[in-house]
Amino acid sequence: MPTRLKYCQHWVFDMDGTLTIAVHDFLYIRRMLEIPEQADILGHLASLPQTEAQQKHAWLLEHERQLALNSQPAPGAIELVQQLHEQGRQLAILTRNAKELAVLTLQAIDLLDYFSDPLIYGREQATPKPHPDGLLKIAAHWQVAPQEMIMVGDFSMDLKTAKAAGSYAVQVNTNENLWPDLTDFHAKDCRQLLPITR
Repeated sequence: MPTRLKYCQHWVFDMDGTLTIAVHDFLYIRRMLEIPEQADILGHLASLPQTEAQQKHAWLLEHERQLALNSQPAPGAIELVQQLHEQGRQLAILTRNAKELAVLTLQAIDLLDYFSDPLIYGREQATPKPHPDGLLKIAAHWQVAPQEMIMVGDFSMDLKTAKAAGSYAVQVNTNENLWPDLTDFHAKDCRQLLPITR
């Protein structure tokens, strides 16, 4: 049993696909916004002229708003967050989504009460993942070293962020460990973390 999971007091969660069932169709988003298939969406938008970037960000925000309002919790996500909260652990969100949509998503899955507003980091509050800026800011807020935190995510960007910051990387919601070089611990879903963190 990984002692890090059992005793770590500072947990940071990705949002979409980690606490929620993944619904983003990134191919559709890239097609609608005329973004090359392999390009990072936020990185590409940041490179555009200001007016075009604003228009495309507005479309993306509205598209993601509809997804947020219809969010469904991932297996075990609610139980894990509730258990960690009851144990007195510190909890934060780090997402590439907009903060206002992260709040809507947490409301939709009945988890907003477990995360304080200053510890919900979206793409406006920190340089988007895989840059470690968000994790480093959260560590500073908690006044702990990044090595004392766990980052839980479903995608390589979450794991790269953890590695770049020096935090412990937990991969969830995949049947197998897809990025073993980036992952410290893999769980099929959040439910599998429940007995480990008791």
